[in-house]
Amino acid sequence: MVIDFHVHAFNPKIAQRAVEKLEKISGLTPFTHGLTEETEAVFDSWGVDRGVLLPIATKPSQQTVINDWAAQQDGGRFISFGSVHPEAEDLCEELDRIKSLGLHGIKFHPDYQDFMVEEERMDAIYDEIEKRDLPVVFHAGWDCVSPDLVHCTPDGSVEMLKKHPHLKVVLAHLGANMMWQEVYDKLAGLDCEVYFDTAFSSNCPDDMMKKIIRKHGADRILFASDCPWDNSLEIKKKIERLGLTDSETEKILGLNAKRLLGL
Repeated sequence: MVIDFHVHAFNPKIAQRAVEKLEKISGLTPFTHGLTEETEAVFDSWGVDRGVLLPIATKPSQQTVINDWAAQQDGGRFISFGSVHPEAEDLCEELDRIKSLGLHGIKFHPDYQDFMVEEERMDAIYDEIEKRDLPVVFHAGWDCVSPDLVHCTPDGSVEMLKKHPHLKVVLAHLGANMMWQEVYDKLAGLDCEVYFDTAFSSNCPDDMMKKIIRKHGADRILFASDCPWDNSLEIKKKIERLGLTDSETEKILGLNAKRLLGL
């Protein structure tokens, strides 16, 4: 089973507006207009069996509606995560609701949610997530919405992970988008439960990707695209041409995701 661990889609009421806004900011041409049915169609053409849906609550008031919608998409082709906002007064209650809805983890985007991954005010939140045994996915590295301030750097991730060594963490974009040498030097191989996904990694040089995978271990790499902003098929081809063993490739394309999510 091929599982794309990093996929974005939106409620049809806001999908077109959300994608058009991000398209304008990023300058990228999306592969879908943010609808789940379009995402399933590209999955069919790209050879993807299931996708992990990662919603983001950019305001505290969005938590409930976003998580309700995510829960409705869970099952079939999608494995849905939930989202909480660090400034939400009812954050702990929403974490309990996320568990009750059967959602599989938490997605944070520090750039959109305005926090640094290592800052102290987040520590209690990470502890609450760990108590509920939920994996957490972070956007990591550079992002076009905050081009002058990286909110999740390799150094910041190392600091956070040392404080929370048992938190199940996925650092998107191969550890930190556009900061792969620092990932290799400082993050890869760290002794804790931290995974890297391959979302939006088409522009990472093949030799650097292979070095990171070798140092961190294929057991902790998750195949991912960041659809609609990158192409699952092209990233899958990239992984397959790195010269990894068949066993390593199989783990990255799906087995690691199944283990992490308890599928």
